[in-house]
Amino acid sequence: MKVELSAEAQEQIDRIDAWWRENRPAAPSLFAEELEAALRTLAETPAAAVRYAPKPAVRRLLLRRTHHHLYVIEEAARVYVVAAWSGYRGRGPRL
Repeated sequence: MKVELSAEAQEQIDRIDAWWRENRPAAPSLFAEELEAALRTLAETPAAAVRYAPKPAVRRLLLRRTHHHLYVIEEAARVYVVAAWSGYRGRGPRL
């Protein structure tokens, strides 16, 4: 299945990746690597993302090592990433 990123999700990913590279010298590329694996997972198995209770049409996939989530909407022929968000924030993004 095709995976696409919203403009907002791409901006969030760029900010997270820049922060990670600057502040995690022991593993500067960990977020990018985990993101790439998560996008492959979504392309192969969209159901790997679980339902996000506040918004039933949205699903969420945890990036376990970096504690970030991808928020996605599965459509007929694509998985659309609408947000990338830190699990440490204690709340989800505005969707």
